[in-house]
Amino acid sequence: MRLAVLFFILAAAVPAQRSVNIQVDAANSIGPYKPIYAYFGYDEPNYTYTQNGKKLIGELAALSKPPVYIRTHFMLATGDGTPGLKWGSTNAYTEDSAGKPVYDWTIIDRILNTYLEAGAKPFVEIGFMPQALSSKPDPYHPTWIAEAKNDQYNIGWTYPPKDYEKWGALVHEWVKHAVEKWGKTEVESWYWEVWNEPDIGYWHGTPEEYDQLYDYAAAGVKRALPSAKVGGPATTGPTGARAAKFLQQFLEHCTSGKNFATGSTGAPLDFITYHAKGRPENVGSHIRMGIAKETEDVRRGFEIVHSFPSLKDLPIVLSEADPEGCAACSSRVYPQNAYRNGTLYPAYTAVMLKTIFDLADHAHTNIAGMLTWAFEFEDQPYFDGFRTLATNGIDKPVLNVFRMAGLMGGERVGVESSGHVPLQTIASQGVRETSDIDALATRSEHDVAVLVWNYQDDDVSGETAGVKLAVAGLPKEASRVLLRHYRIDQTHSDAYSVWKQMGSPAKPDAAEYAKLEAAAGLDLLEPPRWIDTHDGAAEIKFTLPLQAVSLVELSWP
Repeated sequence: MRLAVLFFILAAAVPAQRSVNIQVDAANSIGPYKPIYAYFGYDEPNYTYTQNGKKLIGELAALSKPPVYIRTHFMLATGDGTPGLKWGSTNAYTEDSAGKPVYDWTIIDRILNTYLEAGAKPFVEIGFMPQALSSKPDPYHPTWIAEAKNDQYNIGWTYPPKDYEKWGALVHEWVKHAVEKWGKTEVESWYWEVWNEPDIGYWHGTPEEYDQLYDYAAAGVKRALPSAKVGGPATTGPTGARAAKFLQQFLEHCTSGKNFATGSTGAPLDFITYHAKGRPENVGSHIRMGIAKETEDVRRGFEIVHSFPSLKDLPIVLSEADPEGCAACSSRVYPQNAYRNGTLYPAYTAVMLKTIFDLADHAHTNIAGMLTWAFEFEDQPYFDGFRTLATNGIDKPVLNVFRMAGLMGGERVGVESSGHVPLQTIASQGVRETSDIDALATRSEHDVAVLVWNYQDDDVSGETAGVKLAVAGLPKEASRVLLRHYRIDQTHSDAYSVWKQMGSPAKPDAAEYAKLEAAAGLDLLEPPRWIDTHDGAAEIKFTLPLQAVSLVELSWP
């Protein structure tokens, strides 16, 4: 009797395992695998060339064969270049005593050179307003306190220019300088985006004044380099009525409105940007992610763009796409943001990667990028609760999901999973009732890669999945394929768990730092091995914990 009771207790202690079948048809192409993952950004431009900033830029550039694009705020803000939370400056524009423009590209060049020398490319955000051009120049320099309301943050740098001609000339001189320094071919490959979130406090003007700002900026870009790519408006998530209305009126202006700079009809528009954010919350003693909100932001924006027949094929970049909206708000103060350090963040990101592709397919829109607004903060505690990709030079688990995405390429191919949550449910309810166990698969000339996740909005203990992955459509002449299986979970590709096991040291010593650095990279679940195929098909079985991600790569000569 005692043995029976003991057996019952032990059985109850073993986590429940859910069996899931995932079938990949590598012969069924469903569209190109665009490198939409390869876009990143952050508020603080002057962190770019710090020691840890340069290290992270190099890692971002290295994770993808297609170029990685990097966006940052405050590229035209006035100041001495001293970095700070949600602040930065370049002093690119001042005026002499007679009101004549004085241009200084020193700090801007240092930022852009850091990207280019690492192998990345600029996604240039044209903002914010220099103090000498602002229609309300004082007060100008904000102070951001992570624990405060910061209601005096959006001040002089957010106002329209006192002179739109000077504003247009500033942009023209900037692009002209870039072409002279880096060459026409290089600058043609960049994006030039006008401003950031003009539907909220980042812009203290009307929508029409933003259109005017855009027209003069676009004219300046095109006058310096007619083949340059210019776009906008970088509005917030269009599930909000105000943001949707702003995006709608901007697209109407670009297609049929009177151009403020040229007097002609319409404005140059080479790509369209808007933002998509989730909304995590505290539910009892745990965090619940808000993936439905980000999904609906993406969907609603696609719908608005598609309503303009002349624009529906333009590239769309979600120039901020994140689980929530404030990278510099610490989870020590906002506990709903505590997902940022562990494996929940990469699992969420994997789901959104496929979701965005699926939404674009459904809407027949041209998605080009989902830009992750996360970087690193200098002189902050380890794993401090900010939305970052690395902390004090130690990569967080989320960076490894982008490394996984960068190992994929070619065409997206068909996937069916018995554990997937339907797209409509994700958009309307999120992933609540059961976890989403699904996959995104690609095929190139010599490999198939399958990204598999076990994700749920609620950050609680849950089912480990027993996954049977069947891959068909492999070359029949390849009787064996090489299996590489990468994993993100609490024992792989997760420096945060290692740091906690150390006792969460505030200042790791050299040996501890080396151990954290070693734990921060992308790990294999097992050593690479050859497996047999049968009639162009292979089968792999593995377990996948909740809030974990695998990349299964099959390759052949």
